Amino acid sequence: MSDLLQDLQWRYATKKMDPSKAVPQDKVDRIVEAVRLTASSSGLQPYEVFVVSNPKLRAQIKPHAWNQAQVTDCSHLLVFAAWDNYTVERINHMFDLVNTVRGFKNEGWEAYRQQILNTYPQRDAETNYQHAARQAYIGVGTALIAAAQEKVDSVPMEGFDPAKVDQILGLNARGLRSVVILPLGYRANEGDWLQNLEKVRRPQEEFVTEMA
Repeated sequence: MSDLLQDLQWRYATKKMDPSKAVPQDKVDRIVEAVRLTASSSGLQPYEVFVVSNPKLRAQIKPHAWNQAQVTDCSHLLVFAAWDNYTVERINHMFDLVNTVRGFKNEGWEAYRQQILNTYPQRDAETNYQHAARQAYIGVGTALIAAAQEKVDSVPMEGFDPAKVDQILGLNARGLRSVVILPLGYRANEGDWLQNLEKVRRPQEEFVTEMA
């Protein structure tokens, strides 16, 4: 655990990445796998991760992300895209997958399936998208931690035009909407004003309330 805390102390929102340094594929794979294994509400995993290593695609995205250099200077750009709605088909797919992998049906699990089916599809699409987007943020948090453990730099970004990114990556046709983009790469040796500054977080006594 002390190693994990040191990794989190090491990481920061990298402002300047070295475009000459590529993240090894095995590191990217482990970061993405950590996201796949992370928690989500009801185990529905209502989002997908797009790993954009294609420089031309990242160059198309950059002007719609406030021209932030990390989008093109990074090695890989992760795009977290949430379901645009909860549908009967999507919900049943995940519940059926559980039954297939585990090899049996559970009465309580099937009752829970019906509870979800009687609730989520009846809500409006925007409400469902916002719920799915919050699940994607859990994945973003996991990616940040996993990247830190791999000593890969990252910076989560909401500063982009989701509609433009959706168009560039063809997300609408897949029933997805982009939520967060996460460049992965390596910090430049110089030119990043934030790199050598002390990490600042609220002290524990302000941040944590013990209620024994």
